[in-house]
Amino acid sequence: MEPSARAITWEAPEHHHVEKGSDWYFSLIIVIVAVVISALVFSNTLFALLMAVSGVALLVLAARKPSIIPFAVTVRGIRVNDELYPYSSLKSFHIDEEDPNGPQLLVLTDHHFMPLLVIPIPEEYIDDIESILRGRLKEELLEEPLFVKILERFGF
Repeated sequence: MEPSARAITWEAPEHHHVEKGSDWYFSLIIVIVAVVISALVFSNTLFALLMAVSGVALLVLAARKPSIIPFAVTVRGIRVNDELYPYSSLKSFHIDEEDPNGPQLLVLTDHHFMPLLVIPIPEEYIDDIESILRGRLKEELLEEPLFVKILERFGF
């Protein structure tokens, strides 16, 4: 983690990981089985198959530990892993210091499929990141979607 006048770089987990107990997995399996049985009762085999495959994928992804991702805020843009988001593709930013999982940088992009980047940031770099971004992007209040907050509440 090295702050400088031209770039601030750090590493963080790709998402906040919540350790789940066996009861969490058991509850999820019960829900998946109930949905699959309901689909079969209504003679919807394709939906039952889709839900079974989705459920297994969800169980595997929930058990996986997050990988460590390199982040950087530079004079050229914001780098997440190997992808650079130039300032020309970014609309605004907000630094949320009150998030229960720690400070995070929210950046509104012009991408249709991923319009909001949510990047965890170290507390010691908040001022440096803000000073680089202020001259390049407008600052506005941004929040994570409610659906994302609900999923985090359930441990996803």
